[in-house]
Order: sequence, then structure tokens, then C-alpha cells
Amino acid sequence: MALLRLLISPTTAAILMVMGLLSACTVVVDEPRPRPPIRPPQMCTMEFAPVCGERGNRLRTFPNACNARADGFRVLHRGECRPDFRPPVEQACTREYAPVCGERGRLRRTFANACVARADGFRVIGAGECRRGDGPAPPQQFCTREYAPVCGQRGGRLRTFPNACEAGAAGFRIVHGGECG
Repeated sequence: MALLRLLISPTTAAILMVMGLLSACTVVVDEPRPRPPIRPPQMCTMEFAPVCGERGNRLRTFPNACNARADGFRVLHRGECRPDFRPPVEQACTREYAPVCGERGRLRRTFANACVARADGFRVIGAGECRRGDGPAPPQQFCTREYAPVCGQRGGRLRTFPNACEAGAAGFRIVHGGECG
């Protein structure tokens, strides 16, 4: 130890002593992680205005948008979920010119090709440009949200609607009152 004192200056010895003292006083504290705030349950009306919601890769139909959001789903569109529906995905289309007529709601428009029409959210209704005789789509029918279920038929397909007006607006003939069996 005496030999060590001769080699180390008094200042260096003091620093080493303080460092040894501080390293002995180190304390590790485990603090609990903050929890996310607890949200009160969402209160929703019983209004019947069906929407299609998505969470992850799962689609589900809800009676209204409030119910969808309360269950953690993102509302994609009004109406029931359809197995063939997925939200539009960024799509790369060729510059090929093969015109098609596309329809979205009451709007009809000519596109360079089917890919471009679908990428814009239009449904292809025919090859070639839209003609003047095509005109706008039939006017949209507005219905009340009354819940009086009916069974409608179009072709060989049966489907339950919330009321007769909704069935007629979708082009279905009413088979009987109540849900389809």
C-alpha cells in the first residue's frame, strides 16, 4: 500500500476513493410502466344503419358506425360487408388503351382500361367508352330506417332487408314479410 501511495498523487487517490464510494451507493429503482387510460364503454344508439367494419384483416357487419368503432373496428363503407369487398389498394396500372365504361354510384365515366377504373373505385359496366344513351345511373331511392324486415328475391337469390323500401331500392321483389328462412 505504501508503494501504491508513492505512485499515485493525493488528488488521484481522492478521486478513486470518491468513485469507489459512489459505486457502492448505486440504487436501481423499478418503476411501474404507465398504463393506458381506461376508456369508459361507448354508448351507442340502436339505430339500424348497417356498416362494414375492418380490424386487421377481418371484416364484420355492424348495426351502425358507433357500434363498429366501440368494438375497435374502422368503418369501411355503409351497408353489409361483402366477401368480395376490400378497401382500394394502391394499384399500378399499365398505359394500355382498352377503354371501358365505369360506374360508381350515379356517376359514369370512361377510363383508358379496366385497371385504371378499378383503381379509382369504379365498377366496370362495359367495354368501350360510355355512350350518351347510357345516361346517369337510375336515381337513388331514399328509405327510412324503419325496421320491419322483409325477404326479397332477385333471380334465384334470397336476401333479408330491414324494410320493403330497402328491398325495392336494391332491385329485389318482396317474397314475404319477416326474415328469409
